[in-house]
Amino acid sequence: MKRLFILLILTGLYALSPLKALQLKVGSYKQMLHERGEVYFKFFSADRQQLQQLGHIISLDHIRSDTVFAYANARGFARFLHSGLAYTLLKPPSERLRKQQLIPGTLKSSGKWNYYPSYEQYANLMESFQKDYPALCKVVDIGKSVLGRSLLFVHIGHLNNLALGETIPEFMYTSTMHGDETTGYILMLHLIDYLLSNYGVKPEITALIDSVDIWINPLANPDGTYAEGNASVYGATRFNANHIDLNRNYPDPEDGQHPDSNTWQPETKAFMNFATKHHFVVSCNIHTGTEVANYPWDTWAVRPADDAWWQEVCRQYADTVHAHAPASYFTDLNDGITNGYDWYSISGGRQDYMNYFQYDREFTLELSAVKMPDPDSLSGFWDYNYRSLLNYMHQVLEGLRGTVTDSTSGKPLYAEVFVQHHDNNNSQVFSDSVNGLYFRPVYSGTYDLRFSASGHRSKTVKSVKITNGKPIVLNVILQAESSASIKQQQISPGRVYPNPAFGKLYCADFSQGSLVSVINLSGEKVLTRRVGSGEALDIRLLPPGIYFLKIVSGNKTILRKFVKK
Repeated sequence: MKRLFILLILTGLYALSPLKALQLKVGSYKQMLHERGEVYFKFFSADRQQLQQLGHIISLDHIRSDTVFAYANARGFARFLHSGLAYTLLKPPSERLRKQQLIPGTLKSSGKWNYYPSYEQYANLMESFQKDYPALCKVVDIGKSVLGRSLLFVHIGHLNNLALGETIPEFMYTSTMHGDETTGYILMLHLIDYLLSNYGVKPEITALIDSVDIWINPLANPDGTYAEGNASVYGATRFNANHIDLNRNYPDPEDGQHPDSNTWQPETKAFMNFATKHHFVVSCNIHTGTEVANYPWDTWAVRPADDAWWQEVCRQYADTVHAHAPASYFTDLNDGITNGYDWYSISGGRQDYMNYFQYDREFTLELSAVKMPDPDSLSGFWDYNYRSLLNYMHQVLEGLRGTVTDSTSGKPLYAEVFVQHHDNNNSQVFSDSVNGLYFRPVYSGTYDLRFSASGHRSKTVKSVKITNGKPIVLNVILQAESSASIKQQQISPGRVYPNPAFGKLYCADFSQGSLVSVINLSGEKVLTRRVGSGEALDIRLLPPGIYFLKIVSGNKTILRKFVKK
């Protein structure tokens, strides 16, 4: 009897022990991983260095004071458990509303944008834009998700502009690469409809569409958004169907081509191919989870060359929202704006990829603190944000623009436009080889600009005055060298040249004895050579496509992107 009594006491203590509590947690997270492929949880940490390390194994979502909200797949969560940090599992954001609240309605026909459509409704709605406005837009499928769903863009512009191609600046909005962050999904559908239905009605919209080549992708991760099937967004996941965070899956300026240790996902490859084929001047990547405009960089502490411009642009976005929204909305961090690294560091983000590898200007827009808001609130988010969304599109029309052409033939040149004593970390831009056009958003000031192209003498234009809100046109003519050979001193640090390339590739980072590898989009090394300073890499035998150039010189490793024609 005594032994039984002692056994009962020990059993009771065990039931209350931390070990038993941990076992209950283990059961819960295993079940969640089995059902969803990911867990959503929170923990406490004030150690920034620890967070940076954790950011390479789990997906940090947002941070409030010392509370960290995060997602993890099975591999990431197993590694997180080794940290010993206490955690709390949270209900997935996409399961906090009742299923009945997420029953799809009829978005456009009802005149209201307060439903989350089924996947079929979404695809049909995108096609209906093209059908209803054939002279203004075209639906473009840029690739397929893991499960074969289409990654769709609506390309908006007057028919004449669409036919001519890249003769006006290109702008891009893309949303919901985290599948359970759905506010931007609906707002982008609403924006497409607003632009198309107001062409020829509102002069400012007509002028915008006539002046800007607009690309809008409402849903970048359809497999995540419709994780439980095409009928409803209920149960949406952050990750794609392979349980990978797409916003950690891009090449990173600091941490290399695979900072998350995963292969590039089909969605990632599709967007990288798409971005390389275009010449985006300004873009935006839309998320939810907080309310802030997050500007570069995310991966490192160094400030971008255009830090003043970013603060001005993001402050304009936030202040315009504040003028039309409740007082409590869009006030997170620095009253609605933040530098990404100041908030918390991530690697492999789409924002840094577009800025560094595509010479674009992209920021991350967090639209709502609730990841999947009640559908009835979506019209309110539109009312708060649509003016700011339109204002941001106008940024492609400001700053410096012009053409670079050859002095003898008058033909357009692919040329680097470098702001001296200002540009760094790939902030320079390039003119288009088809039409010679370049666009350089830049903050008010007086700048010296250097223009350089292969086989031509570089030209510096001094004391160019830029005023915020006013476009400046500067056309430049470059004279051909007596010899068409490319000279190393003409190439700015960090520049791969020419790009696109046909036979030989040069890079300012080639130093004596550099080990150079060419890596394809599948992550395979397809060419490895040692090159000396000023030498070229022979790429004539490579198939056409997108590649990454990995340069190892001493203790320094550099990653660059190029296109083989």
